[in-house]
Amino acid sequence: MRSSYFAVLFCLPVVAQQLETRPAVLQLSLKKAVEIALSPEGSTRLQLAQESLKQTEARKDEARSSLLPDFEGQISEKNMDENLRALGLRFVIPAGFGFSIPTFVQPFSILDVRASVNQNVFDFSSIRRFQSAKATVGAARSDLNDTRDRVMDQVARSYLTALRAQTTVETAKANVQLSEALVKLAQSQKNAGTGTGIEVTRAKVQLANDEQNLLVAETDQTRSNLQLLKVLGVRIDNAVELTDRMEYTPSDTLDAEHALKAALDKRPDLKAQQAREVSAQFSYSSVKFERLPSVVGFADYGSIGSTSSLLPTREFGLSLRVPIFDGGRRDAERAESASQLRQERIKTADLRDQIELDVRTAIVSLKSADAQVKTAREGLQLAEEEVSHARRRYEAGITNSIEVTDAQTRLDRARENVISALYNHNLARIDLASAMGRIETVVQ
Repeated sequence: MRSSYFAVLFCLPVVAQQLETRPAVLQLSLKKAVEIALSPEGSTRLQLAQESLKQTEARKDEARSSLLPDFEGQISEKNMDENLRALGLRFVIPAGFGFSIPTFVQPFSILDVRASVNQNVFDFSSIRRFQSAKATVGAARSDLNDTRDRVMDQVARSYLTALRAQTTVETAKANVQLSEALVKLAQSQKNAGTGTGIEVTRAKVQLANDEQNLLVAETDQTRSNLQLLKVLGVRIDNAVELTDRMEYTPSDTLDAEHALKAALDKRPDLKAQQAREVSAQFSYSSVKFERLPSVVGFADYGSIGSTSSLLPTREFGLSLRVPIFDGGRRDAERAESASQLRQERIKTADLRDQIELDVRTAIVSLKSADAQVKTAREGLQLAEEEVSHARRRYEAGITNSIEVTDAQTRLDRARENVISALYNHNLARIDLASAMGRIETVVQ
């Protein structure tokens, strides 16, 4: 007895530690899932887009620096001696004068304290480079917004897939419960002498099929939950419970032209592409303006001399730089930047066409999904009525279990049709919202 008591005491800390390390159930609504994905520690794609924005902002500051003054300070001290012959100086004194000029100058020290400034006064090429960098920052900001939309779209799709798997599991459990009830009914009919053994076997076969489908559905649910956790950027060993339900929300009738206009105004990827086109235009102009003369102002002021006697000196002026020949470098750069500009224009036109395709396809899919939901619900209602009538007929001994089994099979199919129709409808809503640049309104 005492040994059992100590064994229980020894096991208690181990059990407590297991309870502490067991992950809690993560209850997720679609809104909460999106918030997790958009958090600083959430989606990897969003974190990379934020870092890309920081890089473009740094490059913009680098381009702007060429337009601002460049101040420098300098302090130098040196001790030196000079060989006059090394400087090309050689003095020849005729004999009889009684003196000579030494070749070496004795060591002496020079201290130089100076401040200098340089400023671009007129340089169109640098101005265009800065404008190109600013446009690139705008493109990066739009890319960040586009990444946010894509992350929300991906989360919504993954959540919807997990929700479908969860609904399929619930439906499979309902099918198993119905099959169990029919097995009991067939057994009772046999015991009462109004049924046969083959009817019991037939009901058990249907039960085994439904149990098999339940196992498959539970596996799909686990896989979908793991994929959802991966998209959210959280630990995939968390247990997940989805709090939303797969429901039908009637959609407003949308005119394709109105939806397309809204998409062209809202889509962040189009704004990013347009900004990249503007950046390419400025970049092309910067290369073209390199042929123009540029003016640079310069000035410096300081004191130079020995440590005991420093004398002030200054220098200021303007420098005119005129490009003459560079071996064809600027012509090559101009041809390259012109090609890049044409590429960006082609990409912009292609993206506009793709947006129109996305919008029109999403509208057609949504209209079809609306009709599918209505038809599937009508079919489910009829299948439920058929099962109810068949059970009553079977209980009354009017028919055998084949009629019940057939009705049950059609009910299973009708339930699957409803799940598929609801999934397609919600997926079409996500497609249309993403195509119009309004995915945030759906997930909220």
